[in-house]
Amino acid sequence: MSYSSVVRVMREQALKILWAPWRMSYVVKGSAEECIFCKAVRGGDEENYVVLRTEHSIAMLNIFPYNTAHVMVAPVRHVARIEQLTREEVLDLFDVLSKIIKAIDAEYSPQGYNIGVNVGRVAGAGVESHIHVHVVPRWLGDTNFMPVIAGTKVMPEDLRSTYARLRNRVLSHEIIR
Repeated sequence: MSYSSVVRVMREQALKILWAPWRMSYVVKGSAEECIFCKAVRGGDEENYVVLRTEHSIAMLNIFPYNTAHVMVAPVRHVARIEQLTREEVLDLFDVLSKIIKAIDAEYSPQGYNIGVNVGRVAGAGVESHIHVHVVPRWLGDTNFMPVIAGTKVMPEDLRSTYARLRNRVLSHEIIR
């Protein structure tokens, strides 16, 4: 293989950089000891994007979402694993999960969901010390050429708008039941 062929291949396979300076605060905070879920439990709803809170659970928008209306549901109590939850906490967590799905369905009409729990860093947990459930709405075509070719995800709605829509929907009487 010639030198110019090697250079061409290296350029084609080179890592592309998308500058995202707003993520620095997350990276810095990510190494801090403060848990984002415990912070949200203690803090205000709007500044923490909390769309629903109950005695045992909290539901908040992921500020680095995989898709619009990506919500995380977590117990109020700081525990790392599902089996550490009490029966009341498990029931409440799933009740909140159900309400969040109903709210997203009513507001966004997704065609499916990825719902999951990552236990431990090797399983993909970004916050491994506080168990949480990811609720990621999905639509046909939400994975297009941008993430595949350009390594960039296009988010069609800003977080504040998503927060307002979901919060209003969650607090409506049709979802609370």
